[in-house]
Amino acid sequence: MRKLITYFIRYEVAVNVIILAFVVLGIAGAKQLKSSFFPLQDPEIININIAYPGAAPQEIEEGIVLKIEDNLKGLIGIDRVTSVSRENGGSITVEIETGRDIDVLLAEVKNAVDRVPNFPTGMEPLVVAKRENVRRTIEFAISGQDVGLAALKDIGRQIENDLRRIDGISQIAVSGYPDQEIEIAVREADLLAYGLSFSEVATAVARANILSTGGNIKTQAEDYLIRANNRAYYGVALNGLIIRSKNDGSVVRLQDVAEVRDRFSESPNATFFNGNKAVIIEITNTNNEDLISTSTKVKEYIQQYNQTHTGVQLDVINDAAVTLEQRTDLLMENGAMGIFLVLLFLSIFLNTRLAFWVAFGLPISFLGMFIFANQFGVTINVLSLFGMIIVIGILVDDGIVISENIYQHYERGKSRIQAAIDGTMEVIPPILSAIITTVLAFSTFLFLDGRIGAFFGEVSVIVILTLTVSLIEALIILPAHIAHSKALIKSEPKEAKKTMFGRVFLKLRQLNVYGDRLMSYLRDRLYAPVLAFALRQRFITFSIFLALLILTIGSVRGGIIRGAFFPMIASDQVQINLLMPEGTNPVITDSIISRIERAAWQVNDNYTAKQTGGFQVVQNIIKNVGPGNNKASLEINLLPGEQRDFGAPEINNAIREATGPVFGVERLTFGSGGNFGGSPVSVSLLGANTSELKAAKDELLELMVQNPLLVDVADTDPEGIKEINIQLKESAYALGLTLQEVMSQVRAGFFGLQAQRFQRGQDEIRVWVRYDRSNRESINDLDQMRLITPSGTRVPFGEIATYNISRGDESISHLNGLREIQISADLKNPKGSATDILLDLENNIMPDILSKYPSVSVSYEGQNREANKLTRSAKTVVPIIILLIYMTIAFTFRSYSQPLLLLFMIPFSFIAVAWGHWIHDLPINILSALGVIALIGIMVNDGLVLIGKFNSYLRDGLNVNQALTKAGRMRFRAIFLTSLTTIAGIAPLLLEKSRQAQFLIPMAISIAYGIAIATVLTLIMLPILLSFTNDIKRRVHWLIHGELLPSERFERAIKEREFIEQWSEEPQPTNQITEDEA
Repeated sequence: MRKLITYFIRYEVAVNVIILAFVVLGIAGAKQLKSSFFPLQDPEIININIAYPGAAPQEIEEGIVLKIEDNLKGLIGIDRVTSVSRENGGSITVEIETGRDIDVLLAEVKNAVDRVPNFPTGMEPLVVAKRENVRRTIEFAISGQDVGLAALKDIGRQIENDLRRIDGISQIAVSGYPDQEIEIAVREADLLAYGLSFSEVATAVARANILSTGGNIKTQAEDYLIRANNRAYYGVALNGLIIRSKNDGSVVRLQDVAEVRDRFSESPNATFFNGNKAVIIEITNTNNEDLISTSTKVKEYIQQYNQTHTGVQLDVINDAAVTLEQRTDLLMENGAMGIFLVLLFLSIFLNTRLAFWVAFGLPISFLGMFIFANQFGVTINVLSLFGMIIVIGILVDDGIVISENIYQHYERGKSRIQAAIDGTMEVIPPILSAIITTVLAFSTFLFLDGRIGAFFGEVSVIVILTLTVSLIEALIILPAHIAHSKALIKSEPKEAKKTMFGRVFLKLRQLNVYGDRLMSYLRDRLYAPVLAFALRQRFITFSIFLALLILTIGSVRGGIIRGAFFPMIASDQVQINLLMPEGTNPVITDSIISRIERAAWQVNDNYTAKQTGGFQVVQNIIKNVGPGNNKASLEINLLPGEQRDFGAPEINNAIREATGPVFGVERLTFGSGGNFGGSPVSVSLLGANTSELKAAKDELLELMVQNPLLVDVADTDPEGIKEINIQLKESAYALGLTLQEVMSQVRAGFFGLQAQRFQRGQDEIRVWVRYDRSNRESINDLDQMRLITPSGTRVPFGEIATYNISRGDESISHLNGLREIQISADLKNPKGSATDILLDLENNIMPDILSKYPSVSVSYEGQNREANKLTRSAKTVVPIIILLIYMTIAFTFRSYSQPLLLLFMIPFSFIAVAWGHWIHDLPINILSALGVIALIGIMVNDGLVLIGKFNSYLRDGLNVNQALTKAGRMRFRAIFLTSLTTIAGIAPLLLEKSRQAQFLIPMAISIAYGIAIATVLTLIMLPILLSFTNDIKRRVHWLIHGELLPSERFERAIKEREFIEQWSEEPQPTNQITEDEA
């Protein structure tokens, strides 16, 4: 190592070549990086989608879901299985364990599905696929005054085709309309008149409306293909289709018994943009596409389209690129300010030219990181930029220690080259250990489960890559620059004063004089007396730190310092979801959601009047009615966060208050986004006994609704549609009818028989044969329906069957094979503590409910589940990381106790971390804990520098207290300055008031405040601990051996020195042969 470092220090050309390589390759690497909103994630979920038209939830549960879930049991690598059975379909979600190969598990899940022996007739083929992670890029609406939905849909399809031809755009979804179909609306009277049945009509359509080949005729001249091309793609062409031919030559055509129409399906699914009917196009990005460039291309297309078309307008609803650019600019500004502060403090407290070369390592380290970043899947996003901000202050730490040590060697009279070599070599062990411990601490994020682990893994990659490159820069590039520049010269030469740079450096040197005075004052007048007192009064000093730690823990447990699972993520959207009782007329559903929309526009008027610049606070509102009669939603898109004076939660609450109480709804929730990891409070009740499960749900739901801290309390077990349960009379069996035959005919009339399905352009068209809507609008229509008996006679339904009406299930959920009802809620106060509410539920409410209903069990979901996944993995990963850090330090100092002392100080950093959150009025959350983990590696670094110098002074012959005092004074500048620069790098983010940065601030608080107290702990507590453990060793030796030896004899550095001296004094064996042996 010494030869390598000596080579680069002596020959600066080699160093400049390395710098040139970093610059060229780094710029090339940076240009290859793509942008995304959050880090790219590999898929970890497999979806099984079920489509069973006309089926009830219980049919789907019993006939499909339970069979598949049973086959999935025992598959290795599956974390859990959830499912939802609802009318006409359902879904099964398979979550795989972190680190598993999803393609292998996908094949195993498909095999498990294929092993199910039979599924119900009429069910469509199951779709088993992994859920690809895509990110919403841009969304826009197509709308126009008095433009019909069919026309809007056709325009949407054309625009979709145009966009697909643009390079870099592949994921496009068009929505805002129901599926198209051809309905053959049969008239009951005409069926009776002609003696036809539904099945005859459906069969005739299926057999005649075909596109088929019948082989080839091969003549000597040429070949002919035999075809029947009788496919009608539109309803009007089916009218003349022959249903039945009589012996007298007369025919019954389709138009004689039915009305054929092209139409959208009956299930409502309409979208409105600011009150106008609209079709929505959403573009998302895959892992291989760039968010910002995609958004730019789409906006250019929209602008061009609007300039060349009239009557139809394209309006951007939501553009993720705007938010990303705002957050990117915000973090870039904070990063630039952090770099400026680092440079400022380096210039004040360090030799100006040394400060310049130390700071020169920042761009070199980042460029080196860019070379490799793309290979590790890094993108330019909020978290990768946050990682760069964190590492700004850490990068200069090694440079400060090395440059200061080189300067001290130069002051001893060595040449610049020799001072650079010796100064660098002396601090290689602590520098290397410092880098390794920091890398180890940040690598924790790579092994954490859950979304947080996946997201913050990119922060780890950024920090690790940058620190690794910075080690090369600090050991090779920095010493060479210091040795070959004027950095070690105390005064500026006269000719330097004539140049502009010379005059700048002269001014900075004058500033540096004041910095040296301040540093000397802090070290000699403040720190030295405090350290002397601490070493004399070890018990009192340690008790102060211990008391502060106990007080802090008590404040956290007492609620003075709040806690939460996850921070709120700023949102530019308010989402309102309405669920009416199943079976509600869609007109009623539309009227209620429209009332809420009017309230939202009223809130917009109020807030726009108070908004700086008078900008519209609500940019647009997307109203969705459907899918289904009883569902509706509002997507309220707000002015971008950096321009808006009000938070989304505030506007959300204002809309809730303006709406007032809404009666007759099943569920109405107002959400402003930002709940990372799911609902803050979410409780799943599990069990096989449905009646007990529903009773437990009712009790818990009532208690949660009464909790004043919660809003938008909702459950996943709303009342289902009213069901007409049919029972046959005895007379039906006398006529030869069975319940299956009766239900088959009823289903044909009231749900429909699917006669055909074919492709028409991009649409799959289904041909349905059923009663006309006018013949199925009343229960009386069911009573009067004529059923065909096996003998061919027709009897009214009311004569052979009875029925009763009751509510069914809207949906049936499962969690790991058990029926599940989930109750979730949001916090009324966004700054409230979900952890306290869940603890109250777990300790005071759930025990009574569970004791009353023994078949019911409970699982805490939402953010709690994400937090538990993270905590479980951390319990395994963190101890291993701490052990590796201990081993690294032990190898460096060849001591058992000194690494333990460094790790012993870590819990005391929680004092500043907790009160830092209190100062900023933020709860301690998961990101705060991640900040503490990252802090471990950083705070150990200062201790390494101090202990290294302490051991050095012991070898020079000083006693323990003298060595501690002198090591503290000599390393005060390096420790103080490295801590100051690290805090300075993060400080702008701490003071940032922007809502876009709030979710990152807890982690920044942990690091910045933690480093601040770590400086005090290193300079005060560490010497106390070193002194105390030395006394312990000394007195234990006296108790065992009865001999009181000098204190320094028990330090590892002295033991090693004595061992080396003893070993060198021993006679060495020779290979010479004596005369006798000869």
